[in-house]
Amino acid sequence: MEKIKHLWITAIVLLISSGLAGAASLDKKGCLDHPVFPSRMPGYSIADCDTKDFDAFNFETGKKEKTRVEGRRTKLTYRVEDRSKEPSALAIVRNYENAIQSVQGTILFVDTNRWVNGKIAKDGKEIWVQAERGNGLIWLTLVEKAGMAQDIVANADAFGKDIKSTGHAAVYGIYFDTGKAEVKPESQAALQEVAKLFSSDPGLKALVVGHTDSVGQLEANMKLSQARAEAVVQALTRSHGVAATRLKAQGAGPIAPVATNRTEEGRAKNRRVELVEQ
Repeated sequence: MEKIKHLWITAIVLLISSGLAGAASLDKKGCLDHPVFPSRMPGYSIADCDTKDFDAFNFETGKKEKTRVEGRRTKLTYRVEDRSKEPSALAIVRNYENAIQSVQGTILFVDTNRWVNGKIAKDGKEIWVQAERGNGLIWLTLVEKAGMAQDIVANADAFGKDIKSTGHAAVYGIYFDTGKAEVKPESQAALQEVAKLFSSDPGLKALVVGHTDSVGQLEANMKLSQARAEAVVQALTRSHGVAATRLKAQGAGPIAPVATNRTEEGRAKNRRVELVEQ
């Protein structure tokens, strides 16, 4: 019995690595299998593909539980070419479950009638995976977890000019994990520029205002933005030599957006810290 079980599991693992060239020839132009899963279930072609350099996806991690993961997001839609040969939902789920485990991944949640979610550590990256079965389709979503590439560089001179002209300056480059208020180590460059601003202008006093996007409940976002503002004030006073009397923390939550909250790009711009002259 154990031998049969072992052979069955081995067959499942091999099945996902045996994509058919005939089906692959029907792939939508420009679409390729993801490097984590370089092949696919037999008889399936890629009907659609979409990649965003920075986006978010809510992974099912339990009954009525989801985990939001941000980073490079890829979504592949596979379509079986012959519905009479479509594998069962269980066969598809088990294939991806074993494929994730075969690369030392961790299974987070399984619904044998629909999907499997997992997390893989590969080449120094944390990659989250969801494989979901539909009628004749398989939706494969992968997010390479990462912080957003910061295009707007924090600069003390620019902050000073903004404050003189508008009374406030947006500071990008101060990072927090989703839903948390601890300032991440990669925020040091931006904090140093803020400290330079205060050093160059001894009379400056400012509100340090935390802003969030609109995801989640308003009350929770207001509390989170206040906690983040307080964390920034603590970082500036404890580690960067700015006098506490020159700073005051204030949370604004999502009530003062600078971009639409309907897109991830807009939400990323709204998640910021601002200095407001006092």
